Parts: sequence; structure tokens; C-alpha cells
Amino acid sequence: MSWTSQRKGFNDFVTHVDRGSEKMLVEKLGRLLPEAGFIVEENTISKKGTGYTWVIDPLDGTTNFVHGIHPYAVSIGLMYKDDVVAGVVHEASGSETFTAWKGGGAWLNGKRIYVSRADKASLSLIATGFPYKDFSQLDNYLACFNWMLRNTHGVRRMGSAAIDMAYVACGRYETFFEYSLYPWDVAAGTLLVREAGGVVSDFSGNRENITGEEIIASNNAVYPEILEIISKFMHK
Repeated sequence: MSWTSQRKGFNDFVTHVDRGSEKMLVEKLGRLLPEAGFIVEENTISKKGTGYTWVIDPLDGTTNFVHGIHPYAVSIGLMYKDDVVAGVVHEASGSETFTAWKGGGAWLNGKRIYVSRADKASLSLIATGFPYKDFSQLDNYLACFNWMLRNTHGVRRMGSAAIDMAYVACGRYETFFEYSLYPWDVAAGTLLVREAGGVVSDFSGNRENITGEEIIASNNAVYPEILEIISKFMHK
């Protein structure tokens, strides 16, 4: 199947599906919570809320979608002030829907999910994403990537941060890390991981106001070791 696409930048695609999906979500969610604002990837709306804000990625994994490969997902987070209180990641290329609400746990197709119990990097499967616009930390990232390849069960790159974080939440991965992401990439996933018993922080260990500029999502047991490794390489 072929879709008309445009380039927003080198290696950064936007399709009619992105914009169409976003417009539909904004319309429906606007009816559900009229007072809420929106932070959206495709800039189809600019609206500040009085407390609540929807954070939407209408198609996370656009490059995968354009090339006809999996996975790609719809990611929706709901924030109250600076706190994510609800999140959904729907794997549009498959049949899995991950949901979470603050204090209510994380769920996959209606079944409660939890992060894995692996307690060492050597026992962990790591997920990451490659930078496609910001190469300012590429050398440090590649050094970290090299360490991960040699000292863990392996490294996977799916092409969708929302899916990567959902997979950490359900225990398929022990850790996901990346830099140069955006709030719509990570809002829903952040809540999923935390409600599944995991940790989300930046590369310095800060767990507040996660924007995606730097992100580690991990289970609690392996997080201290992973944080030490990533901060060592990425903060040179």
C-alpha cells in the first residue's frame, strides 16, 4: 500500500494519515474534555487548557508506516498541569492496546501488566532509537550503544518510542533509552512504565517534567546500573 507523504526534514516524514488522524483525535477528544488544551505533533491545533492537556502523537513510527513495516502506533497522554494522569498506546499495526491511569495500574488489552524482574544489565534486553535530526551527541551515543551490544542480551530498534516504552511496561524489554524526542513521543509511555512498576527519568536521574529530550525507561531493579552506564557515556 502506498501513501502520499511529505518531508518535514531529512529522514523526517509526515503523511496525510498523520494529519488526518490528528484532526480526528483533536475533534473527538475536544468533545470529551472541552476545557483541555492540546500539544500535538502535526500542529493541527494550538490551544492552551485551564489544567488538562492532551498530548498526541497521531502516528508514532511514521517512517515504518511509509515503508510498510511494523510497528507504528497512536499515542495519547492526558496531563493535569505537569503530571501525566492517563495514557493510551494503540499499536495500529497490530492488535495490542496499552492503557494506564494514575494510580490505576497499566494494562494490555484489559490484562494487568508489570515490568520485568531482571536485576542486571547482563540479563537485560535493551531498546533504543537512532537520532534522525539531532546528531550533537552521536559519538557519545554510539559509544553507549557499543557497550550495550557487548554487555547485555542485545539491543533492539523498533522505530517507535511509544511502542518501546509500552514493551518496557509489559516486561518485554528491561530498558529503553533515547535522546532528542518530544513530549508526544513519551507522555503516554511514561505513565505506562510507572504504573507497571518501573522508572522513567532523564540521563541525570531526574524523574520530573520528562519531555523526551533525554529519557530512560526501565524496571526498578536494573535502573541504577543502567543510569550509571548511560550517564557515564552520554554526559561526557
